[in-house]
Amino acid sequence: MNCRSKILGMYEIKKNGPVFFLLTVWASIMQISCSSPKNQHDQAEVQAPYHVLFIAVDDLRPDIGAYGNSLMKTPNMDKLAGTSSLFYNHYVQVPTCGASRCSILTGLLPRSTQHLQNSAIERFLSDEPEGENPESMVHHFRRNGYYTVGIGKISHSVDGLWYGYEESPVGAKPEMPYSWDEFLFDADKWGTGWNAFFGYADGSNRQGMKRQVKPYEMADVSDRGYPDGITADLAVDKLKDLAAKDQPFFLGVGFFKPHLPFTAPKKYWDMYKEEDIPLSPVPDIPENIHRASLQNMGEFNSYEAGDERASLDEPLSDAYAGKLRHAYYASVSYVDAQIGKVLDELERLGLTEKTIVVLWGDHGWHLGDHRVWGKHTNFEVALRSPLMIRVPGTEPREINDGTVVSSVDIYPSLMEWCGIPVDFPLDGQSLARLVGEGKDPDRENLAFSYFNRGISMRNERYRLTRYFREQSPVTELYDHQADPWESKNIAEENPEIVEQLLPLWKKGNTGLFDRQ
Repeated sequence: MNCRSKILGMYEIKKNGPVFFLLTVWASIMQISCSSPKNQHDQAEVQAPYHVLFIAVDDLRPDIGAYGNSLMKTPNMDKLAGTSSLFYNHYVQVPTCGASRCSILTGLLPRSTQHLQNSAIERFLSDEPEGENPESMVHHFRRNGYYTVGIGKISHSVDGLWYGYEESPVGAKPEMPYSWDEFLFDADKWGTGWNAFFGYADGSNRQGMKRQVKPYEMADVSDRGYPDGITADLAVDKLKDLAAKDQPFFLGVGFFKPHLPFTAPKKYWDMYKEEDIPLSPVPDIPENIHRASLQNMGEFNSYEAGDERASLDEPLSDAYAGKLRHAYYASVSYVDAQIGKVLDELERLGLTEKTIVVLWGDHGWHLGDHRVWGKHTNFEVALRSPLMIRVPGTEPREINDGTVVSSVDIYPSLMEWCGIPVDFPLDGQSLARLVGEGKDPDRENLAFSYFNRGISMRNERYRLTRYFREQSPVTELYDHQADPWESKNIAEENPEIVEQLLPLWKKGNTGLFDRQ
């Protein structure tokens, strides 16, 4: 039997000092008990329902210890990976924050160019009446008896509210109005969520400083000197509350780093010697492409006090590139420590064997690769991100055999593990069999991504990208066996491979570039 609650509520915005949160008042709750479902893929019978801890990390490349970077100090993510299914070839649907999160939360591929923008959630979820189909996977959990709590950046906004970077959140609408029972964020000395997101240790922020700031900072402060340390403490406290409830929970925790600005306490910078951090193995523009396939670093260059301005015309100096990569490494180690606090509390409370844990990066990031500093491309380095999923009772696995998975696969997977039916369309394929058995021969081994007027398809060996534009070439092909960094487009010299892959690529063409 499926666990359901009848929930009637209204939203209320409250302000308590620096803490802004969104609280749904329950007017009526009628819970129906659940039976223990048996996984349809012959996994051992488990007691349901599971709790779900969903951790989102902004701009995180799969550049951590668990993915083979022995220099990167990420003991907490590495420990989680060692008890999880670790997906080596996980791809997001859109290489920009809001749109990527819209896809994972709705379980759908983009259907229009508006789905490729950071405003996708605001455009398609925030102002809509509650419909028969849930607005998000969080909403579907809530409709099925889960108590849902968000902390930090889960959707595009950093505190669950819809307002501009330089606006006040007071009176702002919820970004996902039917999904959360509670949404928490402590803006502390920065005053608002967006100020905190672009914040520095002294309480200043990018917009308040009129962009006259650097894209990095090292400050001799505690973990709470930057917002992610405060978010981790909020999550630890909330876990204690949720553990005392006689109700399954979905807890989403969204961390900011390593998103720009690359800011972290000094102790995390001190973990590295800058001269030990390698520069990009592909600092030049790929061969046989048009520059329109890349981007002009508008986000990076908006930190106008940076040491140098990034450009496709020439790479940054090695000295500045090394400093920025050092800053990125420090930011990753900082967020790893915050993730560790949350996972340690889950274990201390005795919830580990009752909780599915998902750690997801919302997209990758070019650290000077192809002369780019940022995301916003259809290249592997922008589309590939970490994904690790720990399901109680399943064997830890490294899915590193050429199997590709997508962010949209997470929605149907969680519903299957939690025994919640889905009677509406989703674009993803469940990962349950992969997690349970290590292989799934019935899966279609394709991942689709969308940006920059292009659709990119990845299978076990190739990336095929086609652009809807005037600039040539419009077709790019990369062979990941021979060229894992995508340094040379080989489409023109391999027309037979392009022809073989085109029918597969067409499966991902949702017509979004046909509708403006």
